Amino acid sequence: QLQVVESGGGLVQPGGSLRLSCAARGFTLDYYAIAWFRQAPGKEREEVSCFSSGDLSTYFLDSVKGRFTASRDNAKNTVYLQMSSLKPEDTAVYYCAAAFPYLSGDGTYHCRPVGSWGQGTQVTVSS
Repeated sequence: QLQVVESGGGLVQPGGSLRLSCAARGFTLDYYAIAWFRQAPGKEREEVSCFSSGDLSTYFLDSVKGRFTASRDNAKNTVYLQMSSLKPEDTAVYYCAAAFPYLSGDGTYHCRPVGSWGQGTQVTVSS
């Protein structure tokens, strides 16, 4: 089963930073991308990032470009989402899942989740 465990959320002031972790369980990151989505209260879940272990460019939602980066630790089979210059509008529950990347009509690679969603991790940006 393609399971993941998210962690690293919390309460942070505007302008602060957090690093989210997505630990893969039952699969290796060599064969799957990792999709990061978030869902704020009253809003639909939106794709934040699509991170592939191959040569594909990492996708980032326009509103987080330049502030969020993604990386992985092969030894820990974990992908990280480093979030900086956080804004109140980044407040949401963040989820990750195993995924396959696909080329969208705008020429960028997005993620199609194929694994189970984790339990999510709450990120709250507030003063």
